[in-house]
Amino acid sequence: MQLNFKKLGNGKPLIILHGLFGSADNWFSISKELKDNFTLYLIDQRNHGDSPHDDEWNYEVMVEDLKELMDSEGLEKAFLMGHSMGGKTVMNFALKYPEKVEKLIVADISPRYYAVHHQRILEGLNSLDLETIGSRKEADDQLAEYVPNLGERQFLLKSLGRGADGFEWKINLPVITKNINEVGKALPDGESFSGPTLFLAGSNSSYIQQSDLDDIDAFFPNNEVEFIADAGHWLHAEQPDAVVEEIRRFLK
Repeated sequence: MQLNFKKLGNGKPLIILHGLFGSADNWFSISKELKDNFTLYLIDQRNHGDSPHDDEWNYEVMVEDLKELMDSEGLEKAFLMGHSMGGKTVMNFALKYPEKVEKLIVADISPRYYAVHHQRILEGLNSLDLETIGSRKEADDQLAEYVPNLGERQFLLKSLGRGADGFEWKINLPVITKNINEVGKALPDGESFSGPTLFLAGSNSSYIQQSDLDDIDAFFPNNEVEFIADAGHWLHAEQPDAVVEEIRRFLK
């Protein structure tokens, strides 16, 4: 699949993949701080952003999407970074195509299995009748019944676009809803990536815990784990300066 992406900057290639319900735009402010040192590729993964929609949605096909993009751009090797679902994609990619990964950065996700925990969000998104909603304010008011946190709703509603006939989802909501169990799948046993790997964890997030460190060591023996102070799961939005500093330090 030919993915949509934004390209900017100069230097060695750094590919960044967003998380579930996100898009390439989630990392644009971070990329502006890095564009003098790297050529940034900000990717919309399949069924997200402006990339194509498809019924098949799992890490196997997302890995192949990334491989196709690197091949089409003539990238034999690159720095890879992914947040949450994007982190699972780049981890799986590094296991399958280690020769194409110069260094790996994984933001607030570990190799283990995660139980499905997005049911209430999906209920809220699916409850919106886009044929009758007349404004973003109306969509926000309705979604608030399911997602009380304003910042989380604003993030989710970034995927609500306007088409010729009114509002439409940029995400492939039916396929994501049907296959949501794919997001939390663990990495396949018996493989490892020996290249330099940095795990960035939000200190206020539960996605990477001390109990995950043995798993991280098993899959990525050449690893560092850094906890970003005063950051939750969306560490790049909550502590962007600290995230940029860690990226620069690790990739220098």
